[in-house]
Amino acid sequence: MRIGVLFGGRSGEHEVSLASAAAVIHHLDPSRYEPVPILIGKDGRWSQPERPPTIVKASELIEHARFRAAGTVSNRQGGSLAQPTINEPSAMVQDLALDVIFPVLHGPYGEDGTVQGLLEIVNVPYVGAGVLASAVGMDKAVMKLLFAANNLPQVDYRIIRQSDWTSTPDVICETIASELSFPVFVKPANLGSSVGISKVTSANNLKAAMDYAAGFDRKIVIEQAVPNAREIECAVLGNNQLEASIPGEVVPSREFYDYEAKYVDEGSVIRIPAPLDAELTNKVQHLAVTAFKAIDGSGMARVDFLLDDETKELFVSEVNTIPGFTTISMYPKLWEASGVPYVELLDRLILLALEKHAAKQLLRTSFP
Repeated sequence: MRIGVLFGGRSGEHEVSLASAAAVIHHLDPSRYEPVPILIGKDGRWSQPERPPTIVKASELIEHARFRAAGTVSNRQGGSLAQPTINEPSAMVQDLALDVIFPVLHGPYGEDGTVQGLLEIVNVPYVGAGVLASAVGMDKAVMKLLFAANNLPQVDYRIIRQSDWTSTPDVICETIASELSFPVFVKPANLGSSVGISKVTSANNLKAAMDYAAGFDRKIVIEQAVPNAREIECAVLGNNQLEASIPGEVVPSREFYDYEAKYVDEGSVIRIPAPLDAELTNKVQHLAVTAFKAIDGSGMARVDFLLDDETKELFVSEVNTIPGFTTISMYPKLWEASGVPYVELLDRLILLALEKHAAKQLLRTSFP
């Protein structure tokens, strides 16, 4: 089977995608699959690289990108690719005669339903969530509405539009300070990897955090911080028959699990399984599946939670429809600890993509 591994992308998570794609290509069983790497450049152009990305730590790729951005000469290639031949996206997908596309894209223009919509139009099977779930999984504001409709526990939050913030920042700051207690987290609604997020401990710092988040997106999410917070994650796999992995816990190297803690300083600690009692473990798994269904997920997702370690109150944070796939990423590690090694996980995801596509082909597309 020819598996198109789609990676890169226009988002700020481009380098993380390179590391994830390299791991996927490396672990695809060569006796069953022929990986076909497809790169989306930061300029949005699609191309076929002369060679696939090699396994390099995300931190090294990010460091290399920062060297280049700063104009610093570096001889570290960081998995960079030879200059490719440019082609038109939909024609490229069709011309390559691919059996399945495996999108390994993180963030906007890849994880948000845009690429999924293109793949639907060219009618090729693809791994992971469809257009709706991908879009909802990227938009934290809409996701929260669906969580509320399904009675999922959430922290108190407010949604502010960028245009409203620009026109009345002082009024909005006063409203937030009166309705939420500090500390709060301020974040763009449509980004991943903790890009654009700030922890605000007092009203004095709120305006700067709002300005920062507003620079990334047209909607801003402000969330009440959880006291004594622990970060719990659970992986979900399936289309109709859903399975939840054992939960894991992230102990950040910084005050919270921001971009640097995730990918650069590498001091965060991963605990698998998370040290939870049986009742809380079952609750995490149940809520993970419920959240997955709430956004109409399919294939895979990682569901993130916040746990108040004192009261044991659990809050659903978000659903990530294309979780990280590096060898140290939580999604594959959670499944490995649950008895599904990386190679088998890829097999199952490809089969789920074919299953979902076959089911859609049976739907009527005309009315006599």
